Amino acid sequence: MRSRKRTDFNRLREQAGLTLDEAAALLEVSPRTAYRYEDGTSRVPRLALKTLKDVADRRLKVRDVGKADFRFIDLFAGIGGLRLGFESIGGRCVFTSEWDPHSQQTYSLNFPDNHRVNGDVREFSKSPGLIPKHDVLLAGFPCQPFSLAGVSKKNSLGRPHGFLCDTQGTLFFDTAQIIAHHKPAAFVLENVKNLESHDQGRTFATIMNVLQNELGYHVQHRVISSEPWVPQKRERVFIVGFREPSQFDFKGLKLPSAKSGPKLGSILQPHDEVDPKYTLTPRLWEYLQAYKEKHQAKGNGFGYSLFGPDDVARTLSARYYKDGSEVLIDQPGKRPRRLTPLECARLMGFDRGERRFRIEVSDTQAYRQFGNAVVVPVVEFVAEAMKSHIETALSKGRQYPVLSGPVPAVTRPDMPAAAVHA
Repeated sequence: MRSRKRTDFNRLREQAGLTLDEAAALLEVSPRTAYRYEDGTSRVPRLALKTLKDVADRRLKVRDVGKADFRFIDLFAGIGGLRLGFESIGGRCVFTSEWDPHSQQTYSLNFPDNHRVNGDVREFSKSPGLIPKHDVLLAGFPCQPFSLAGVSKKNSLGRPHGFLCDTQGTLFFDTAQIIAHHKPAAFVLENVKNLESHDQGRTFATIMNVLQNELGYHVQHRVISSEPWVPQKRERVFIVGFREPSQFDFKGLKLPSAKSGPKLGSILQPHDEVDPKYTLTPRLWEYLQAYKEKHQAKGNGFGYSLFGPDDVARTLSARYYKDGSEVLIDQPGKRPRRLTPLECARLMGFDRGERRFRIEVSDTQAYRQFGNAVVVPVVEFVAEAMKSHIETALSKGRQYPVLSGPVPAVTRPDMPAAAVHA
């Protein structure tokens, strides 16, 4: 799917929470006409824009009723897993950054918003004052390699040290720049479990040195598996920092028991609701079996994994779209199948209880998005544990009011809006 130019029609359609077909039906035009409105090749009648705006305003009004307890920003936002967790404890998102246009599409569809989804965070770390003031910073930053350099050696060479040098060129650096400028009361960073051991622990040591010693935060971290909440073993490291001393005790939090966690049957769709296209083709199934047999003969465990309704799945990865081999669903008497995108949304906790999560991108993009996402109930658990400590931190004095009205869109003055938004 090609990247779209952002238009007023597109922005209002997404804020209204409508797919292109739904917008066409609402406006009583053909899908082809709606597509031309979307990509800017046809002029959109004022009445059509007003109709979309009315729907968007009603949706925003429902979502923005009342005053938020605190404001947060969502960096490397993906499809909004961290955001869902902190909205659940009364937070209000005032800034979002996500570079991938397909993830932007899913995010915009599921979050009727008071601000645009901005693009590359590096454009804002250069001018962090463009980001609205906030109490909590959330970031699922990608792990990039960098090492802890010797400060004394750099001093002797007359070179700069600290995160301005040690992490330059990494996306953690951009996160640190924003924290240094805004000094939020708290932050939550999320990454893969292996961040702790990357480069023999030097990467993690650099991160902790920057957060604790250079930025002055009181920082704790913990690896949490998702098994108590969803039928998937997915371990992620969460790094929590408070600007002032806090009673928050991350290691001391008692997690629910994984033994009593749900099984795959709780998220699987009925067989008659699953499109046959998700069943593996004979050729792919033969290939995966041969691949596994070859590696079993060599004494290693490479190959597909087959699961039934009473099992807990392996970690869903962003490569799932390729062959689905890490989580195949057993179909007795038939070839196994992939998970559907809806089942992935449930496996990651996005579609859960009364919360519905809309997926309008291709299956390939949906698999990539869920494979890169956080498990929402885990974030909700962390957020709930932090809630009273955030309230305590803010009771000591916030420098600005929490807005209950719309937050202005943020655009770098030296960039066209489309460059930030797409």
